[in-house]
Amino acid sequence: MRKGVLELCILRILRKGEAYTSDIVDALKAVDLLVVEGTIYPLLTRMKNAGTLTYRWAESSSGPPRKYYDLTPEGEALLAELESAWDQFVASVNSLDSTPSTSRTS
Repeated sequence: MRKGVLELCILRILRKGEAYTSDIVDALKAVDLLVVEGTIYPLLTRMKNAGTLTYRWAESSSGPPRKYYDLTPEGEALLAELESAWDQFVASVNSLDSTPSTSRTS
């Protein structure tokens, strides 16, 4: 489940515009989703290979060139699908509060 949620989070971050890997990690940490770059890199590669992300290289003033990721049209479509599935999941979990309790007999 975490992998799917992490993918949704990355797509949501990139919906705002392209981002460098450490920017993605910082955005996740800012909302208390603690993820290390070692977890993000393979996921970004899988998402790029699946056609949901693209990237460009840009020179950096503080080191080697950086890879900036962005959504593709396929990524935008996947984001819409994942958001719909997430909304349904949250609604299902929240509906458990309103279901009648079952009595247990010992």
